[in-house]
Amino acid sequence: MPQVKQFVVAGGGRVGKRTAENLADQGHDVVLIEADPDRVEELSDAYIGPVIHGDATRPSILEQAALADADAIAALTNDAATNLAVCMEAQRLAPSIRTLARAETRSDQEYEELVDATILPQYLGGDYAADMLTGSDVQTLVYPTSDLDILRLTVTESAPVAGRRLDDVALPEGSLLISTADRTELAGPDTVLESGTQYILAVESDVVDEVMNLFRG
Repeated sequence: MPQVKQFVVAGGGRVGKRTAENLADQGHDVVLIEADPDRVEELSDAYIGPVIHGDATRPSILEQAALADADAIAALTNDAATNLAVCMEAQRLAPSIRTLARAETRSDQEYEELVDATILPQYLGGDYAADMLTGSDVQTLVYPTSDLDILRLTVTESAPVAGRRLDDVALPEGSLLISTADRTELAGPDTVLESGTQYILAVESDVVDEVMNLFRG
């Protein structure tokens, strides 16, 4: 059973909420911080985890999120400067915490020295942010378009596809198994999906969950 981790997500917009939902679905504990009172109410109604109303750049607000016990914080507001400030303050309060900040362009080089990882939400959604935070074996390998993800998935023992040939598996329309994760060979009809083995797939966004369920059970 995977270890339960604790995460703080600052910013409860589309990307922040999706990230928090993804982490919670994986069984992790999530605390959200949101400044907009209407959004706070919406997040509270979603029952993802505790929601703190306030400015995440303020030490008093971050301290309410129990940063000392958290594995990582993701600053995912719509303002890049705010995200950087959140991560810097979080590192001051909890030096060992892992930080993930939403950036607007790949040229934001100052982030590299100040945060552990960045995400560009115009290309990536909350699924990828959650993967980066957890170190999950479900990872987006490249910057996809808004409609296509390139994923690396590990077949679990209980997965519906485990031990079956690719031509005997009904992958949903909009998905394609490309190769094993080491990229030594392309997948073909006679490829057997072995438990514990990682595979690379191209998946349209609207069938990602269905594909993940087939590979993870």
